[in-house]
Order: sequence, then structure tokens, then C-alpha cells
Amino acid sequence: MKPYYFLLAALLIVQASYAHTGLNADTTVKPPVVKQQKGNDVYTSVEVIPEYPGGIQAFGKYITNNLKYPYVARLLGINGRVVVSFVVDQDGKLINVTPLNCIGAGCEAEAVKVVQESKPWKPGIQYGKPVRVQFSVPISFYMDNFKIPLKQLEATDYGFVFDIKGTLYTITEAEYLIGSYFMSDQVQIVEPYYNSDNNEKFKMPEKRGVYLVKMKSR
Repeated sequence: MKPYYFLLAALLIVQASYAHTGLNADTTVKPPVVKQQKGNDVYTSVEVIPEYPGGIQAFGKYITNNLKYPYVARLLGINGRVVVSFVVDQDGKLINVTPLNCIGAGCEAEAVKVVQESKPWKPGIQYGKPVRVQFSVPISFYMDNFKIPLKQLEATDYGFVFDIKGTLYTITEAEYLIGSYFMSDQVQIVEPYYNSDNNEKFKMPEKRGVYLVKMKSR
């Protein structure tokens, strides 16, 4: 499916979707008020705003072509929008790239990575000189809702601990409570699980990583 682009209410909005991946990248660049910082101001409104090479449509295409759905996020059908804040420096480099919210399962790290690896932009101009300009960009991860068999999760290289109504369960225990499968939209968030209490039943040294799956209350 080809990308579609929209301009709305002075915000530059880029939307692109691909049927074969189920991925939707939604990039909104807010028009940059100056934030005073000692020795080096950071602006959010300037005479000439920074620009990605080729313009905002090219930036949207770059995001769509390079953003990867993290494996665990795809496995569990994680949907949501990660807002990424960054500063375009005087030389056009993107610095201070930071996620402002969390949807889990590695989506924040992937959103930050794709923004960090962007080409240098044309710097913003204020009073005839290049200045630092701050932006925020929402990047959406989207998949259609689907069934997730617990046996399928158990067979992967990753371990999963389930948080159901505030109590933690193994996959086997969770199966007694929620059945042999659940729908992806029942997942609230997925985060790394570090087993800080050193609970024996949640130790999975054979797995590449362990995630905590917090289920929505029904």
C-alpha cells in the first residue's frame, strides 16, 4: 500500500501504512517559544524551522521504511503511539532523542533508534543564525487484533510472566485463569521482567529474555 500524506491545522502530519506488515507510522512534527537554557537556548518556535532533507514527506517515508516492529511487540500485538522528543542542533544533527511515553515490548527503543539514525536536518534559523530547535514526533505501532495461544508463547525463545489483576503467574498458571489463548487487545503493557524477588518459579535462564505481560482488568 502506498503512503498517504496529510497537512492539517498547521501541523505537519505524515501517515503511512503497509498491509503486509500491519505497521503504521504516524509522524506529527509540531511547529516549533523559546526555552531558555543557560549558554545555549533551545527554541520551539523559530523564523525558519529545521527541515529533513527532501521535506516532511521524505521524513515520513524514511520513518516508514526504517521502523521495525520489535519481535516481542509483534508476538503480543502491541499497539500504541510513542512520542519522541528531540533537538535539531545548530549543525542539523539530532540530539537529546528521548521517548516521552511507554507502550512496552521495545517499541520506545525502536522509535528512538530510527529517529537517532535520521540524516542531519537543515538547522533552524532565528535572527539570521542557526539555533537549536526542539520537536516532538509521535510514531505509531499498529497491528490488527488477533488470538495469541499461550502454547505459542511458551515455544518461543522468550519467557513470559503474567500480571493478572495484580498477581503474577507463570504461563501454565495463567492458562488455568484465562484459557488456552487470549486476544491481543487484552494486553495493557509488556515490560522487561527482572525477577527482583528472585522467585524460583519465574527463573528462566534458558530464555533470551523474560517479559512481564500486564493484562487489562475485565
